[in-house]
Amino acid sequence: MTKTIKTQELTAEAFAAYGDVMDATGTPDKMINQGKCGRFHDKARLDFSDGRAGVSIFKGEKETLPLALELVERHPEGSQAFIPMSADPFLVVVAADDNGVPKDPKAFITTPGQAINFHRGTWHGVLAPLSEPGLFAVVDRIGDGPNLEEHWFETAYLIEKK
Repeated sequence: MTKTIKTQELTAEAFAAYGDVMDATGTPDKMINQGKCGRFHDKARLDFSDGRAGVSIFKGEKETLPLALELVERHPEGSQAFIPMSADPFLVVVAADDNGVPKDPKAFITTPGQAINFHRGTWHGVLAPLSEPGLFAVVDRIGDGPNLEEHWFETAYLIEKK
């Protein structure tokens, strides 16, 4: 029997157990560049066991809902931030950890201007842009050794829009 997951709005509070929501809402922490730029300071907790932070560009294929969730992954050696390079929403899937096994997946849809940072070791779905071009700047660990664990669900979940 397939289980259904309804998407929800991405908020900092709802996402806090899994990572950080990065956006430019509210009042900037300070004004810079001759008062022409608001700085929203230190929006993500980058966390790497070793190595260094690197910036890569990912180009993902557009996904549509409903979507089958068959696989989640995690990166035990470092956090991973996804910063869209267009003002388009994307799907973010996370799951709690139960002694090394993901459970209770949740699905969020971002609003334009939001980016996310998965905390180190957080189970999450693969990159799922909901429009093209699907370009993201990704900040994650560059280092030696493996940093990827995958989990395939016995029965896929079906992600539907709320």
